[in-house]
Amino acid sequence: MKRPSALLGSAFFLVLAPGTVAGFVPWYLCRWELAPPLLGFAAFRVAGVLFILGGVPVLLDSFTRFALQGLGTPAPLAPTEHLVVSGFYRYVRNPMYVAVFSLVLGQGLLFGSANVLAYAAFLWLLFTAFVMSYEEPTLRRTFGPQYADYCSHVGRWIPRLRPYHAPS
Repeated sequence: MKRPSALLGSAFFLVLAPGTVAGFVPWYLCRWELAPPLLGFAAFRVAGVLFILGGVPVLLDSFTRFALQGLGTPAPLAPTEHLVVSGFYRYVRNPMYVAVFSLVLGQGLLFGSANVLAYAAFLWLLFTAFVMSYEEPTLRRTFGPQYADYCSHVGRWIPRLRPYHAPS
């Protein structure tokens, strides 16, 4: 896939998938209206804003890397040609999922919405099931030892403190 097509495909998928999952659904659940802070702690709102502010650049960077370095998209119908292990992928194997979860969790905390927080928990289970049943086996078949080495050094969900460096 050529870079312009990969960028266009990634941008379309960004709007379609994370736009729906981390934008439309939380809005639908709480209409982005501020309810009283969860458990009466205003600090939860601040934490929510921090989760949102942290998630946005990770999501945008990860989608861009898929197009520019991987020469593909995050969509299973147009996957990358190259394994992407740079940027936030040097710290965690699934920064897109972590970012989307962070955005939804942040909205639940910011808006004081138990429904959005329950949705975030459901997403985490769904993401885990999808990654373990489809993505990881597909990447193992596609990229073989390169992906196995990456997995042995970089965690699925918990970021490492020092960046991973792929062998030359």
